[in-house]
Amino acid sequence: MRILIANDDGYLAPGLAALVNACEGLGTLDVFAPERNASGTSNSLTLHQPLMVHTAANGFHFVTGTPSDCVHLALTSGLIPKPDLVLSGINNGANMGDDTLYSGTVAAATEGYLFGIPAIAFSLTDKGWAHLDAAARVARRVIESVLARPPATGPWLLNVNIPAIPEADQAPWHVTRLGRRHASRPAIAQTNPRGDPIYWIGPAGEAREEGDGTDFQITRDGGVSITPLQVDMTDHGSMPTWHGWLGVK
Repeated sequence: MRILIANDDGYLAPGLAALVNACEGLGTLDVFAPERNASGTSNSLTLHQPLMVHTAANGFHFVTGTPSDCVHLALTSGLIPKPDLVLSGINNGANMGDDTLYSGTVAAATEGYLFGIPAIAFSLTDKGWAHLDAAARVARRVIESVLARPPATGPWLLNVNIPAIPEADQAPWHVTRLGRRHASRPAIAQTNPRGDPIYWIGPAGEAREEGDGTDFQITRDGGVSITPLQVDMTDHGSMPTWHGWLGVK
């Protein structure tokens, strides 16, 4: 077993170290993570400037790019053999509902999935790394469980959100669907020291679809949310409508 581990909080993030430690004994571990925090970069690849890969004192590789860059380079550069599993996290904060479209944590796992490798993204529901040790134990159990009884079809992509509570490793697991958020709050306008207008992206909107079976509901109630994801964004349900609009079958 060879496992590639990435994240979006950067190679110095406590969540990355916790996930690496949680995977000890499962196989050969390779770590490729961004040089600095790359949260919210989604599935972006760096195409208009070269990337550099450095090795930290602890053996982690850090890349001057996005989380997707990290996994892409690991899989295509010849620097390491092809892994059997790609892991991402543990993220500093939840990646649920619409957040998954923006998340660098989920994007790193998705990049492995796009290359035909099973992948799991792990996130803590709250920022600040509280009860990270319990979350790491949950991650280890999830990984062991999936490896012991993998789905018959593959590859597969899982998004796991772990409540930031001391008893997280005793919390029940639930297979969930993604909830939905309200639109983001307004951008925040400021002025830089030279008098130029600058803007900060506003905070994420509150949950608006958090009913039974959603990732929001399960983690709010203290459970571990495990959401199977796919990349196919086709609106299959509306295809007959569009066929009629075009006058074709």
